[in-house]
Amino acid sequence: MEGTCNCGAVKVNVNDSELFSKRRGHICHCQNCRKTAGSAYGSNLLVETEKVTITGEDNLSVYKDFNTLSGNPVSRYFCKTCGNPIKSMTDLYAGKSILKLGIFPQIPHPEWESFALKRQEWLVPMEGCAQYKIKSLGEKMDD
Repeated sequence: MEGTCNCGAVKVNVNDSELFSKRRGHICHCQNCRKTAGSAYGSNLLVETEKVTITGEDNLSVYKDFNTLSGNPVSRYFCKTCGNPIKSMTDLYAGKSILKLGIFPQIPHPEWESFALKRQEWLVPMEGCAQYKIKSLGEKMDD
């Protein structure tokens, strides 16, 4: 799977044979992901960093975000030229990259929603997705 920022200065390739054969990715409702996405939620793919190749990395800037709801700092990378969000990194997910799915032409079906307690009241839970109250893979919402 290949994606680019708006201006094309940064290209991201993901080499993962299971991207579309099973649910992948996640929706995040935390305020910081909403701001980063400029939307009601962030759409992300948590993937092993070794499966990701970025061309044009010298055109990435990073913002170290310490003000997160999970309490874990997140490094947010974006294109210096067009400002398009590309990925996030956190020690919470060592060895993994959090890619911003909006840069890809085809998006895998999400596996889970995080910060579901912060979901906008007019949004419904995504069918078939695990619902986590706060951080990904943490405490699940009550059924």
